Amino acid sequence: MSFAKLTRFADIRALLLISAVFLPASPVDAAPRKPTSDAEVIERLPVRANDGTSRELAELRRAQAAAGQNPQLAAQLAERYFDLAMARGDPRYVGYAEAVVARFAEPLPPSLRVVRGLSRQYRHDFAGALDDFAAALAQDPDFAAAHAWRGAIFLVQADYGAAQKECDALQRLDRAVLHGACTGLVQAYGGKLESAYQTLQAALAKAGDPGNRLWLLTHLGEVADWRGKPDLAEKHYRDALALGRDDVYLLAAWGDFLLDAGRPQDVLKQLAGWESSDNLLLRLAEAEAAVKGANAARLAQMLDDRFAAAKQRGDTTHQAEEARYQLRLRGNAKEALRLAAENYRVQREPRDARILLETSIAAGDPAAAQVVRDWLASSGFEDSRLRDLSQKSALVTRR
Repeated sequence: MSFAKLTRFADIRALLLISAVFLPASPVDAAPRKPTSDAEVIERLPVRANDGTSRELAELRRAQAAAGQNPQLAAQLAERYFDLAMARGDPRYVGYAEAVVARFAEPLPPSLRVVRGLSRQYRHDFAGALDDFAAALAQDPDFAAAHAWRGAIFLVQADYGAAQKECDALQRLDRAVLHGACTGLVQAYGGKLESAYQTLQAALAKAGDPGNRLWLLTHLGEVADWRGKPDLAEKHYRDALALGRDDVYLLAAWGDFLLDAGRPQDVLKQLAGWESSDNLLLRLAEAEAAVKGANAARLAQMLDDRFAAAKQRGDTTHQAEEARYQLRLRGNAKEALRLAAENYRVQREPRDARILLETSIAAGDPAAAQVVRDWLASSGFEDSRLRDLSQKSALVTRR
């Protein structure tokens, strides 16, 4: 992806979650389904041992049903559904959130406009999401979550000036942790990794809520890795994992860190049991292939089936992941490059830049990555891995 949780929640799992694509748990359950009534049971979602989520959701549903058309209670229920989609990588929860909002007529109150904006950005309809957040702010200029999510989208689009304005709005609203999280990522993407690290550290010192701490520790791990400090990065990731909260973005970032470090066995151990999240299935498949494990073909085929189902639906929100799959697991550099280039037109975060650079090198097409080289020059982004890839992509011989 978000640091832009609605103001009822202290949690700020932020920004980069917006771009983390969570593919369907299976082809038949691919698209989020909108139930026609509260009584309709589509499927029993998996519940972890000692997990109070089902009870919590039941209480929220009862409260919302008893209150009728109460937008605040509806927003609380929809927010919780969205929270679960982000934590577990299951898009069906997004469908449930959308169904809650759909029961209300226009004009929606700010809280429900923001929830609808969350659903739109989840599908990468960033223009629609920005419209909803802007409308919410027109009704309530002090709605911190709307500012935070706007900042998140602007970061995904590499519009750092616009993102900083949203960070400044959070400072005006005296949201110190939100402001620090937002500003820290603007600094990181904008070529100021040392300042970014200090800003995120300062925000962490003020953050008491475990969700806030998890988000900040995860991104401190990323920034430390970009700064070339793998031991420090690992410490931050392990501190985040020690909080014991489900979080697909954290697990994906940690998995990527381990894969880059040549530790696929650790990936298999850490992500065992997470095949239902396609984001994590991709990391599992890469790790299994790296160790030439017995499950390598099965995991790759699972991904193949899910990407095929997405294509049948016309779903293009998974292009970065599919590009990585085509490059690293199928060896199809040209198709991987096509997907990576299409993805980069929509979202331009460091991970999106990396896969475009990697695929341009593999496909022997230096021109395809010029847009990333331009971004690195203009932003000053300091990750040495990306800068090395950028130099290689410029020198590759066209095929």
